[in-house]
Amino acid sequence: LHTPMYFFLLNLSLLDLGSISTTVPKSMVNSFWNTRDNSYWGCAAQVFFVFFLFGAEYSLLTIMAYDRYVAICKPLQYGTLLGSRACVHLAAAAWGSGFLHALLHTANTFSIPLCQGNAFDQFFCEVPQILKLSCSHSYLREAALLAFSAFPFLGCFVFIVVSYVQIFRVVLRIPSEEGRHKAFSTCLPHLAVVSLFISTSLYAYFKPPSISSPSIDLVIAVVYLVVPPALNPLIYSMRNKELKGALVILMTG
Repeated sequence: LHTPMYFFLLNLSLLDLGSISTTVPKSMVNSFWNTRDNSYWGCAAQVFFVFFLFGAEYSLLTIMAYDRYVAICKPLQYGTLLGSRACVHLAAAAWGSGFLHALLHTANTFSIPLCQGNAFDQFFCEVPQILKLSCSHSYLREAALLAFSAFPFLGCFVFIVVSYVQIFRVVLRIPSEEGRHKAFSTCLPHLAVVSLFISTSLYAYFKPPSISSPSIDLVIAVVYLVVPPALNPLIYSMRNKELKGALVILMTG
């Protein structure tokens, strides 16, 4: 299992674990105590970690698409393009980009004066909900920053789509039907999760206020915060024969 794909899967697992741990336990505590109040610094920490972990995860999913592209479309150059040092650098870039993205958004969001309480209709500290508590028009800075962040966000998605288009072109030339089915069964769920994450998060952060409602916002937040980390282990681990074989060996000694 010491190959680039599994090295990236290790990083993805850590990010998924962190992202679930950042939002779900706090929401369970609030539900247990029947409260919607949030502390200022606790909310700031949650916003930072949400942006950090999900930004890094999205960058890592882009890198994993590149890994599959090189493995299938340029197999003879795989060892050169994705050596151990290159994999470490790519993973570090994903974590670093998530950190910078989170630092920028958190500092900008909490520099805006808030004067309308500390409770909102969401199970975690979501930036659009925080901006509703603002008492000035300086929230436009955060809106502009979110719009600016959408460009690299969509750029990564275009890169993923283009990579998989090239992959599918090569896979369709495979004479073995079993080989084609294996490639498609791995790629299509990944694309579905990435598309779901992008569409729902864009809706949550850029939807018009006129169509906003607490119930819809809650469902959308669950879809882009909880569903992808929950599905990733099924897509990348439980469906993978090598990982299941390694798990059986580990459990049976």
